[in-house]
Amino acid sequence: MADTTLFPLRSWIESEADEDELHDGSKKFRDLEEDNNTPNNSNKNERYKESIIRRTTIAYGIAELLKRSSNENGELDEANIIRIDNFTVSISNSKQRVSSRSWDDIEGVGMISSGLSLMIEEPSYLRGLLEREENCDGQMLGRCLEVELTSAVPQEHLMTGTEAEAATVSLSEQENNRCNLFARLLYELFSCEPFPDDALAVDADATPSKEGAQKRAKSHDMSSRKNLMLTRARGDFDRAEMPFQIRCIVRMLKLGIPASICLMTQNLLESALREDGGQLHDAYESLRAVGEDLHLLLLDPDRFLFDDESHSIQNDVQLLYRKDKLYGRDKEETLITDAFCRVSRGKSEAFFIGGFSGSGKSMLVNSLRDRVKCVGGYTIKHKFDPMSQEKPLSGVISAFNQICLMIKGRARPVIAKKLGEEFGVDFSLLMRLLPNVSVLLPEHVRPVINVDAGEAMNARSVCFTLLRFVRVVSSPSHPVMLFLDDIQWADSTALDVIHTILSDTKTMGSCMLFVGAYRDNEVQVDHPIFDLMEKLEISNVQTTKVSLSGLDQEDLNTMISDALCLYPRICKSLSGIVFQKTKGSPFFVLEFMQSLKSRGLLEYNFHQKRWVWNEDIIRAEDITDNVLHLVSSKMDGLSDNVQTLLKIMACFGSCTSESVIGYLNESVEYAEVLNGLEGALIDGFIVKEGEGSLQFVHDKVREAAYNLIPKSDKKQFHYHLGKALNSICDGKDVGDIIFLIASLINHGKEWILRDEELSIAFAKLNMKAGKRALDGCDHKTAYSYLEAALSLLPQQHWENHYDLSLRLNFLMAGAAKSCCQYVEAEQMLRKISERCRCFEDKLSSYYLLSQIFLTQGRVVDAYDTCSFVLLQLGETIPDLVAFDDVKTIAKDTLTMYEEVDDDDWLERKMEDETFHTKLQFYTSIAYSSFFCKSYSLLVYFTCKAVQLSLQKGICEHTPLSLLQFTGVVANNDNAVLCYRIAKNALSLQERFDVAAQVPELYNNFYGRFAWRFEPFQVCVNNLRRGFEIGFSSGNNDMGLQCAFQLIKTNIFSGSNLKSLLNEIDYYLHFFKTFQITRGINVLVIFRETVSVLIDKGQATSIEAKAAFEDLNDPENRLRGVLYFHKAIQAYWSGYTERCQYYIGKYLSVIGQDVRLSTFQMEFYHGLNSIDKWRGKNSFKCREIVRKSISAMKEAAANSDWNFTNKLCLLEAERQSLSYNHRQAIASYDASITSARKSGFIHEQGLACEKAGFYHKRYGDVCKAAEYFKQARECYEEWGSSMKVDFIQGELNNVQILVNSELARRGQ
Repeated sequence: MADTTLFPLRSWIESEADEDELHDGSKKFRDLEEDNNTPNNSNKNERYKESIIRRTTIAYGIAELLKRSSNENGELDEANIIRIDNFTVSISNSKQRVSSRSWDDIEGVGMISSGLSLMIEEPSYLRGLLEREENCDGQMLGRCLEVELTSAVPQEHLMTGTEAEAATVSLSEQENNRCNLFARLLYELFSCEPFPDDALAVDADATPSKEGAQKRAKSHDMSSRKNLMLTRARGDFDRAEMPFQIRCIVRMLKLGIPASICLMTQNLLESALREDGGQLHDAYESLRAVGEDLHLLLLDPDRFLFDDESHSIQNDVQLLYRKDKLYGRDKEETLITDAFCRVSRGKSEAFFIGGFSGSGKSMLVNSLRDRVKCVGGYTIKHKFDPMSQEKPLSGVISAFNQICLMIKGRARPVIAKKLGEEFGVDFSLLMRLLPNVSVLLPEHVRPVINVDAGEAMNARSVCFTLLRFVRVVSSPSHPVMLFLDDIQWADSTALDVIHTILSDTKTMGSCMLFVGAYRDNEVQVDHPIFDLMEKLEISNVQTTKVSLSGLDQEDLNTMISDALCLYPRICKSLSGIVFQKTKGSPFFVLEFMQSLKSRGLLEYNFHQKRWVWNEDIIRAEDITDNVLHLVSSKMDGLSDNVQTLLKIMACFGSCTSESVIGYLNESVEYAEVLNGLEGALIDGFIVKEGEGSLQFVHDKVREAAYNLIPKSDKKQFHYHLGKALNSICDGKDVGDIIFLIASLINHGKEWILRDEELSIAFAKLNMKAGKRALDGCDHKTAYSYLEAALSLLPQQHWENHYDLSLRLNFLMAGAAKSCCQYVEAEQMLRKISERCRCFEDKLSSYYLLSQIFLTQGRVVDAYDTCSFVLLQLGETIPDLVAFDDVKTIAKDTLTMYEEVDDDDWLERKMEDETFHTKLQFYTSIAYSSFFCKSYSLLVYFTCKAVQLSLQKGICEHTPLSLLQFTGVVANNDNAVLCYRIAKNALSLQERFDVAAQVPELYNNFYGRFAWRFEPFQVCVNNLRRGFEIGFSSGNNDMGLQCAFQLIKTNIFSGSNLKSLLNEIDYYLHFFKTFQITRGINVLVIFRETVSVLIDKGQATSIEAKAAFEDLNDPENRLRGVLYFHKAIQAYWSGYTERCQYYIGKYLSVIGQDVRLSTFQMEFYHGLNSIDKWRGKNSFKCREIVRKSISAMKEAAANSDWNFTNKLCLLEAERQSLSYNHRQAIASYDASITSARKSGFIHEQGLACEKAGFYHKRYGDVCKAAEYFKQARECYEEWGSSMKVDFIQGELNNVQILVNSELARRGQ
C-alpha cells in the first residue's frame, strides 16, 4: 500500500503497549471515574479508547481476512494460521498520532503464510463527515469500515460464495476450532500477554456469595408463584448474574479490557465446548458472526464497545434507546425523502402515512426534518386533538403562524420584502390571520381594528390568503414541509386548505410537501381524508400513501440490541418474546421493556457490565398485551401530585403551555400542581416541546392519564378545573387560553343552568371566546363557542338580557355566514329582526342579510332589503327614473362637486350615524340595481350617495360611493372632473384602511374608469390585486368582477395569449376548487376568445362551452358579453360580415353605457367597415369611420398611451381609401411607433399588417414584404399562430411578386 509501513502484528502490539502504557493506563482509567473533569485523566481516557479502537479495527480486519481465505486443499492449518505471529499490520504514514483522530491510522492487515492482504478503509463520503463532526457531544464517533482484498493471489486461495456460505453455517469441529483459535488471538491482541495454559479454568474468586443472591431475590417483592419459578430456574438466572468465570476472561476484565470484548472472547471459547454439553446459548457458530459483531463495535463504540462506568446503583441504569433512530422503515424513509427532493425542485406534493397509534408515524416524518433544514427549508407541524373544542382549521392556521418566527432568524429581508409586495394594502388581512407576521414587517403593523361579524373573512378567504402566503415563503431554495398529525380528527374545512395550496396551478406557485398522518384503523371510508386524496389525484397533485404496521422480528431485535447495548445475536431470544407480546408496535415495545426492567425481569449485571434476563420467567409472566393497560398500571404507583398533574393535562389535550399550569398553581385546590409537573417530567410521561410548551410523550400516555379520572367524574373534573382557571384569569388578557377555559367550563352545563347568574357569566365567557375566534378567522370554532353561549342563556333572555341576546345572535349569524351556512345565517337574522325593540337595532342585521343575498346571487332580494331600509330611513326609492331626469341629477351632482373645496371637504367627517347607514345601503343598492334594475336607477342611486357625502361629510363608505358614481356617469365631456373625483376616492380609502372595500373600489376605478387616463398595464396590475384582496377579505363577488375586468383588459393590452390562456385556466381551476359557479360562463367565453386568437381553437379549446340564457330576453345582461366576444373573434379571424353583425348587436344592447369595451368596439367597427366596403364609395362606411375616429380622438386626448396608436391606424386606413399616399404611410408608421411604445404588440402587428396590404395594393411589393415580416414577428410575440400562419401566407404570395419584380429588373 502506498505511503504505509508494514509491521508484524506482535511488534505492533508491543510498541502500542509501550507507548500507551495500557496496563497502568487501564487501571488509571478505572480510577478516572472519581475525577472525570481532570484534564490529564481525560487525556489518558481518550488514549485508552483510541488504543482499544485500533485493536478492534485489526481484529475486524483479521476476522474478515480469515473468512475469505483457505489453503490450496480447501482446509486451513488453523494452529499455524490463526496466531499473532502470522499477521502484519499496515500503518498509514500520512496520519500523525498526535491528531485528534489518531485511531484511524490502521490501513489494513496481512497474512504472512498465504501472502493475502486486506485493505481497511472508510468510504470517502463518511470520512469527510467524521472529520467535521468528530467528538461531537463528547462521544467517540464510530467507523463504518469497508474491506477489500488487495493482493494478487491464485483463485484457489479464495473461497467461493457457496464455500463461504457453507462456512457460515458450519457447526463442524474445524469451525469450532477456528473460533477457539481466534479467541486466543483476541486475548493476546488486547491483553498483550500470551494465552495462559489454564485459561479455561474457572476462577473461584468470581463465584458470587449466596448472601448476595438472597438479597437480590428478597428485594423484588414477588408473588409466591414467581418465587417458585425462580427457584426452579435458579441455576440459569444466577449464572447470568455472576461475573465472568473463565480465568482468562476474568484476567481480561481486570486489565480494563471492555466487557464487550471479554464477552466476545468467552463466546468464541464456548464454541469449542459444544460437544461437552456446556451452556452454549451465546456461543459463536462461525467467524462470519464475529466479523459482524466487530463491525458493530466499531460502528458505535460508545454504545457497544466501551463500558458505561457512570452508574453505581441498579436504578441508575437506563435502557439506552436511540430516540431519533427509525427502525424498520427503510422503504418508507426512502419514499418520503424522494418526495421532498421532488418538492425541492419546485412543486408541491402530498404524503399520507397511515398506521395504528404507536406505529412510528411521527418518527418517520421526524427523520426528514434535518434534510429539510439542511436545504434551507421550514418544517411546521400541528397535532389535532379530539379533546380541544377549537376546530381543526385553527390548527392549520397556527402551523403556518409558526413559520413567521422561523423566517425571522433566517431569510427575513428577502421574504419580508416579497410579503410586502404581495399583500401591500391588505397586509392587515394577513396579520389578522397570522399575527406572527408582524415580526417580519413591523413597519406595516397598524392598530388592531375591531372586526364585526359582517366583515369577517370566510373559509374561502382564509384558504386563499394562506395560499398567497405560501407562494411567497416557499420556493425551491426554501421548501416548506407541513406535517399534520392525527388528521383523523380533522374536518373538511381544514383539509380544504391543504387541497387549495397543493393544487395551486399558478406559475411559481407553492413549493410545499404536505405530510398527513392518521390512524387508519380509526377512520371510515367516508372520512374527509379520503375525499382529500381523491381531490388531489383529480388535480394531478402527486400523492404517496404508505401504511405502517409493526416492526418485523429482525428490526425489533436491532431496536432491543441498541437499547441493551448488546450484540444482536444475544438479544434474539428476548426479542422473540417481546415480538409475541407487542406485535412489533414500537411504542408498545418501549413500554414493555421498561415494564420488564421495573419488575426486575430485566436487570443490569454490574459484574458482567451487561443486561441479563431469564427467558422462561418472562415468557411465563402474566404481562398484558395491551399497551394502554401497561401504561395505566405504571401510573397507578405514582404520587398523588403527579397523578393530579397528569389528569389535568389529559383534560387539556395532547399539549398545553406552562403558563396554564402556572395559573393553576395560584389556586388553593391545585397548589401542588408544579410539584406534580416536576415528577411527571422526571418519570418521562411529559416532555417540554419548544418554548413553554408541555406535551405527553405519546397519545397512549395521555389516554392512560385521562382514564385515571373515573368515567362518572369526568364532566365534573373538567368543570371544576375550568372554574379554577377562570377565577384566576378573570380580568387578565390570557390570549388563547380563553378557549381552554370555556371548553372546560362547558362540560358543566347541567350545573351551570341551575344558576342564572352563572349562566349569564359563562355565556359571556363563551361569547368572548367566540369573538376572539372570529377575529382570528377561525369561524367554525367561533360558531361552536357562540352556540354554547346561546345554549347557556335562560329562556327569557331576550326580555331580561336584551343587549347580550342581540349581540350574541348577531355574532352567531356572522359566523354562520363566514362558514357559508347561508340558510342558517338568514334564519338567525330574521329572528333578530323580529325580536329587536327598535328599527336602529335591526340595521346591522339587514345589511348583513343583504350581503348574504349578494353572495348567493339573489340580487333582487338584496335590492328589496336595501330599498326597505332606505325607505324606513326617509329616503325616496323610485320605481323608474326617466333618462332625462338621470342626466339632470348626474349633472347636478357634478356641479355640487365642482363647488366644493377638496381640502376642506376631505377633512369634514360625517358625524350622524344615520347618514353613515344611509350611505352604506345606497352603495349596496346601487350594486344590486346594476344586475336587476335599469341603468337609470343605477345612476340615480350613485348620485344620491355622492350628494349625501357632499352635504354631510365623509365616512368609510364615501370612497366606494364616489367610484361607483364616476364609473357610471363619466363621459368624454366630464372625464377630467371624474378622474379628480376618483383620485380623491382612492386617497380616502388609504385613510380609512378598509381592505374589504378595495376590490370594489378597484373594480369601479381600474375596471370601469381608469382606462381613460391610466395605461392598460397599470389597470391590469391593480385589478389583479383587487382579485387577490377580494378573495382574501371574503368579498368574493368583487374579486370575481376584478378577475373578469383584468382578463378583458389583458386582451386589449396585447398580453401574451398563451400566458393569458394559462391565467384563465388558473381562474377556472380556482373557482372549481372553491366551488364557485357564478361567472363560469363568462370565463369560458373569455377562454374561447383567447383560444380562437391563438389557433382558432384547434389545439387549445376545451370541452366546456358557455351556456347563455335566452338572447332575445332584454333583461339578459350577458348578451352584450357574448356579442362583444363574437365580434372580436370574427374580426381577428378575418370574417368581416360576421364581425359587422355582432358589432351591431353589441352596440344596440349596450346603449348609452360608455365603457372600455365600447371604445374598443368603435375601433374594430371602423377598421372592419373599411375592410368590408373597400373600393365602394359607401356613405355608411364613411360615417362609421368618422364616428370611430372621433371617439378615438376624444379618448387619446386623455390617454395618449392607450388610444393614439388606434387613432393613427384609423387615420391611415381612411387616407388609404382616398389614395393619400404620403399621409397614409405617415399614419401607418405613427401607429406602429405608438403601439410599440405602449407595449401593444398585437396592435403593432395589426398596423404592420394593414401597412403591408396597403403597399401591396399600391404596387410596392418589396415594402409590403418588409411590413409583413414585422407583422409576423409581432404576432409571434403575441402568441397567435393563427395570425402568424395568415401573414406567412401573404408573405409567400408577396415574395413571389418580389421575385418576379427582381427578375423583370434583371437583378
